[in-house]
Amino acid sequence: MLENILLVISVLLIVLVLLQSSKASDAGQIITGSNQALFGKVKERGLELFVSRLTMFLGLLFFVISFVLFVA
Repeated sequence: MLENILLVISVLLIVLVLLQSSKASDAGQIITGSNQALFGKVKERGLELFVSRLTMFLGLLFFVISFVLFVA
C-alpha cells in the first residue's frame, strides 16, 4: 500500500518540479552584474506560491514514507 502511495507522490513531485519557473536565469544576472536580481525582492505569489509549497510538502511526505519503508 505504501509503495503505491510513494509511486504516486514521486510522479506528482516530478510534474510539480517541471511546472516551476526556472531560477537559473537569475543566477546568470548576478554573475553579469545586474543589480535588479541581486537586490530586488521577488516574492512568489498565487499559483507559483501554491506549487512551491505543495512541492515542499510532497517532498517531505516522500522522505517520511521512504524512511518508513526502509526501516520496516
